[in-house]
Amino acid sequence: MHGYIDCHCHISAGDFDKDIEDVIENSKKAGLLALLAVAEHAGEFDKIIALSQRFPGFIFPCLGVHPVQEASPDQQRGASLQDLDAALPIIEKYKDHLVAIGEVGLDFTPRYVNNEADKESQRQVLICQAQIAKELDLPLNVHSRSAGRPTIHLLKEQGVEKVLLHAFDGKPSVAMEGVKAGYFFSIPPSIIRSEQVQQMWLLCVFSTKKQKLVKQLPLENICLETDSPALGPEKQVRNEPKNISISAEYISKIKGVALEKVIEVTTQNALRLFPKLKLAIRP
Repeated sequence: MHGYIDCHCHISAGDFDKDIEDVIENSKKAGLLALLAVAEHAGEFDKIIALSQRFPGFIFPCLGVHPVQEASPDQQRGASLQDLDAALPIIEKYKDHLVAIGEVGLDFTPRYVNNEADKESQRQVLICQAQIAKELDLPLNVHSRSAGRPTIHLLKEQGVEKVLLHAFDGKPSVAMEGVKAGYFFSIPPSIIRSEQVQQMWLLCVFSTKKQKLVKQLPLENICLETDSPALGPEKQVRNEPKNISISAEYISKIKGVALEKVIEVTTQNALRLFPKLKLAIRP
């Protein structure tokens, strides 16, 4: 099976409402075989399911509660168990359609989390969703911003074995703990931004943390993502699933591996982690 799989994107975002048909068509032309549509809150669950039905065999739904929730249009807060209460009945309703539970995780960015109680609330939301994933025998699609080590440790404590850590921003040494647990890490197109900044300032001799991460991660533990419409190759420009090739080309360059090999291995990794894809993808 030759082509890319976007393991983490927000195709239900309002950014795509006006031209979703074109976005999907351009994705297919760029070699996408499938994309996993992740949720952030219960309010978008039905939309994601509708998109997966509108584009069957191409868009695959993941439902979950993100660790950061919107308190108001200009304010965000950490997730609570009340946020999960609204999500659980819908997850139960669509459980047979899901390829993963997500986007879930921890986000200890200071502007969202002010105290230990906020962190504990996020932990409880993640623990509940980890248990749901285990009960349904589904992988977790995981966010771990400013919380790489706590996230990996919690997932291991909960006995979670099927994990995709998206856009991991922790230390490579922490990521290797995830590798030992059998977890996968997905790389977004924004990975090239660090290199662009380095070239601008003539600092190419220094490796950034993300470059080190790609270098150290075994290819057998790497998947591809776009996180569309965020984490594109350029800041403030809408990212699309068609940009998945940028991630693959970067990995090829950094690891000194043929691009075809990167595409083949990352796609097989995705099919191993998300086995429902293999049964449903339409060549």
